[in-house]
Amino acid sequence: MESTSAVRPVSAGPAGAAPPPAAPALRRAPHVGANVAFIAVAGLALAYQLFGLPLLMRAADGPSFALLASLVPVVFATPSHWGLIHEGIHGQLLRSRRANEVVARLLAIGLAIPFDAVRFGHLMHHRFTREAFDRPDVDDARGPRWLRRIAWYVRLLGGLYVAELLAPLLAFVPARMAQALVERGVGAHAAEGRHVQRLFANHAADPVRRRRARRDGLCSLALYGLAFALYGKAWPVLAAAMYLRGLWLSLADNLPHYGVALDEPGRARDFRVPRGMGVLLMNHHLHRQHHLHPTLPWVALPALARADEATDGHARMPYWHAALRQFKGLQPGIGVR
Repeated sequence: MESTSAVRPVSAGPAGAAPPPAAPALRRAPHVGANVAFIAVAGLALAYQLFGLPLLMRAADGPSFALLASLVPVVFATPSHWGLIHEGIHGQLLRSRRANEVVARLLAIGLAIPFDAVRFGHLMHHRFTREAFDRPDVDDARGPRWLRRIAWYVRLLGGLYVAELLAPLLAFVPARMAQALVERGVGAHAAEGRHVQRLFANHAADPVRRRRARRDGLCSLALYGLAFALYGKAWPVLAAAMYLRGLWLSLADNLPHYGVALDEPGRARDFRVPRGMGVLLMNHHLHRQHHLHPTLPWVALPALARADEATDGHARMPYWHAALRQFKGLQPGIGVR
């Protein structure tokens, strides 16, 4: 079993800055009760999307407005579904290490995303936050400008999720070809960038990870193949639900880092949400706190955020404002403010 510490997450910050406090008084163990409740909700939402709705439509002899509207809660369960996978990546989903990985992997199969690749990429993101390979919102002057702008909006409007859907295909091509494709996708930016490129390429060629990626990919393919068969002629309903869930995943991915300078604490930002919405997001809106304290579970982040807000006194931007702000397009550059 792959350890979540294979790529050690580090808190990004200005060169030479002291590391953030470890917050020893805060709860470090996962909140199993809350996580199990969310696992049940995510599982029920997925089961309804894939199997419950098509069976209801068959019984009703076709889709209706009420049945289609019932997909709204399914889409709104996406942040929690991803949040559970995220907790699993950091070993904070369940107390048993084995159960933590198995459940997180099953949840990833349910969203049709490759768990090993997503875990590796996320831990690399923590280690090299806002380094050259990890800032898709910045105009890096590579290639035609019009193509860079289109690539950003495609990524934002669901392209990231589509890339995750297709990622398991790398495990079915020869390892050298997979390495070459990954190297081209990651790119090499100076000495550290070449090191990052090698890490990603080696991950893509690792035989154990390739075997798991093939297994998980085939499981997702079988799961969704059965679902599309059940939907029959109404298959666009399932495709639309998948797209809406993938749209949230794509919009939320770089949201806490959009336009963030290299000297900002954690190289990420916290945002404000309406009361109760933070639970639905599993506190993903408190991403700066997560980057500063990546070993803490999601339930510990609000206390850190309140202490941080009391200290700096800065008002946080609303989360949905930050999401829409990404549509301003690529940023002209990045650096220390």
